[in-house]
Amino acid sequence: MAKVVGVGGVFIKTPDIEAWKTWYETVLGLTLEAFGGAMFQHPSIGYTLIAPFAADSDHFAPSTHAVMVNLIVDDLDGVLERAARAGVTPLSRMDGGEYGRFASLIDPAGVKLELWQPAA
Repeated sequence: MAKVVGVGGVFIKTPDIEAWKTWYETVLGLTLEAFGGAMFQHPSIGYTLIAPFAADSDHFAPSTHAVMVNLIVDDLDGVLERAARAGVTPLSRMDGGEYGRFASLIDPAGVKLELWQPAA
């Protein structure tokens, strides 16, 4: 049966592409390809999903964008330490939930990023 098996990409409008690229390299440790984006193999932990939120949901706040990106991380503490070294403070953090550990950041384009370390 033909079906979607993951997210093929997340595309974000930003007024300053170079600042966006620098932030994602510095804060999140991504290696960007020549075309300017990062490529990921299918994760061996967690899963990828796409889901709707109600138009009046405040889950994306303080971002005013209609998109939020969830990124699987293998070491939430390590990613947050990297972010702190770059001067970025998490908006929120949740440890020990049913699905794992979460934290959120806002990128230079104002998009909320939810970092997720899946439960073991």
